[in-house]
Amino acid sequence: MSIVIVTGSAGLIGAEAVRFFTGKGMDVVGIDNDMRQYFFGEGASTRWACERLCRDFPSYRHESVDIRDAAAIDAIFQRYGKDIAAVIHTAAQPSHDWAAREPVTDFTTNANGTLNLLEATRRFAEGAVFIFTSTNKVYGDTPNALPLVELETRWELSPDHPWATHGIPEAMSIDQTLHSLFGASKVAADVLVQEYGRYFGMKTAVFRGGCLTGPGHSGAELHGFLSYLMKCAVSGNRYTVFGYKGKQVRDNIHSHDLVSAFWEVFQAPRSSAVYNMGGGRFSNCSMLEAIRICEELAGRPMNIAYQDGNRVGDHIWWISDIRAFQRDYPDWRQQYDLRRIMEDIHEGCREREPAI
Repeated sequence: MSIVIVTGSAGLIGAEAVRFFTGKGMDVVGIDNDMRQYFFGEGASTRWACERLCRDFPSYRHESVDIRDAAAIDAIFQRYGKDIAAVIHTAAQPSHDWAAREPVTDFTTNANGTLNLLEATRRFAEGAVFIFTSTNKVYGDTPNALPLVELETRWELSPDHPWATHGIPEAMSIDQTLHSLFGASKVAADVLVQEYGRYFGMKTAVFRGGCLTGPGHSGAELHGFLSYLMKCAVSGNRYTVFGYKGKQVRDNIHSHDLVSAFWEVFQAPRSSAVYNMGGGRFSNCSMLEAIRICEELAGRPMNIAYQDGNRVGDHIWWISDIRAFQRDYPDWRQQYDLRRIMEDIHEGCREREPAI
């Protein structure tokens, strides 16, 4: 028996990982207590995704456990022990805006929860591959100091900058910057995962994600940019753009493409690996560009409001340089470009809310 533990298993990346690894013939144990509903309200609940997983995959085992509960986490890991082949840790408080409301909840979820999982892996399944979904917010607002050029629909990195062709590499410093409290808690978790690899020799990988997206996202105003944008486009609800003239740029990676990268790591793990991971130059857009695509797919203008103030620590421009991962895992390929991602999200919105 080969077990994969997936935390945040009803979330966007977690549910994708459950489907993917189950499809590879592995047994999956999911850990998810729908904290997303607590963070963002009933509309962001992942209950529907959990019910779908339990229905579609009879072998899937679900544990409604909070990752902050070290004793409960230990009990799960002790039960499966050395049968655990991989831990895919996607559970988190994911919003830098929300973190300021309850800093203790944010930090204990993101940092302490990660520590609990690392310790349980070390004690009961030390040979397991530990894969962690970090965030580009570990770089704080340092990307905003890059020489940016304002174009008609987006900000863009000056073409004479060495990062202009491929995006921002892992060489960017994470120090001396405004992270937001969310960014700080994810830095702590990110460094812990690296350290357990270096200090204890565990097989760990950190993915510093750009905009992770797909039809399985329960998008909310404070988290899930493309998903929530499309939800508003389909429903007619107002969407508020925060600052930067709506020209802020994100690279976007479909959940399937990200989880297929996890699979590559699982097959050939390293220790303390760190990768920037997003759509890169293959898949990126500004807010204005995304709004235009949403309007095309929904067949009507969106209800858009604009506020001058940007979110604290928010990036003006982010495109991931994903070449480090591609060098280590040359067989990996992205399948979803921006248009295909948006069409997939639109179809998912209509499937879940057919009356809209």
